[in-house]
Amino acid sequence: MTSPVGRPPLLDLRNVTVFRGDRPALDGVTLRIASGEHVCILGPNGCGKSTLIKTITREVYPVASDDSSMTILGKDRWDVSELRSHMGIVSPDLVTARSGDATGRDIVLAGLFASARTFPNHRVTPGHLARADAALARLHIEHLADRRFCEMSSGETKRTLIARALVHDPQTLLLDEPSNALDIAAQLQLRDAMRALAKAGLGILLVTHHVSEIIPEVDRVVMLRRGTVIVDGPKENVLTQANLEALFGVPVELTRRDGYFQIR
Repeated sequence: MTSPVGRPPLLDLRNVTVFRGDRPALDGVTLRIASGEHVCILGPNGCGKSTLIKTITREVYPVASDDSSMTILGKDRWDVSELRSHMGIVSPDLVTARSGDATGRDIVLAGLFASARTFPNHRVTPGHLARADAALARLHIEHLADRRFCEMSSGETKRTLIARALVHDPQTLLLDEPSNALDIAAQLQLRDAMRALAKAGLGILLVTHHVSEIIPEVDRVVMLRRGTVIVDGPKENVLTQANLEALFGVPVELTRRDGYFQIR
């Protein structure tokens, strides 16, 4: 997919290799994702999904070589705090990092300071408060503004973390295994929130091993196995029984209903 006129691609990797320990977690990956695109990175546990996310967020770096390159929004170097203003990150890692008496509004405000929560040294302005409340309202969770984060349900914490990711008004939302630990009702609410954001024009980069998480608005799927892209293309062509069996290494039965795919 070509990026909109005047906007560089969200991500452009060429022959990227990233080591975790003594083995490559990403091995010669070439991947281009346009700004505003709705894409799913699909693969089993241990396939390199987490390493790809950490590479995008600049927590780990590729091996330097003449035949590889990587840019994010057209740049190969970023101040991490500036990058976070362009890309909202929703990760299970953020849930375990927050505790104590922080409220929903505190958690969302913390996104403006790239911190676990707000602290006394943070200068919170009326403008910051307005942005936090707007992000909560966008997810229809204004009622969570004063609730303690540690007392929220798993679904409420997930939507609060999405609001945190949206507080910068980013171009793209990166969702890492978003439905983990959610019950059925919370999963449905999360799907609705993701669909609304996608329809509003926000780029979606969904990273998951659950086929059922792929919302209808996602039109491209990249399959990642053992650190390598094995299939990349339109969702209708990629999500086949043969491809899924090759990806997960087990026999599957694929069904589709209301725009969602299911395997068993």
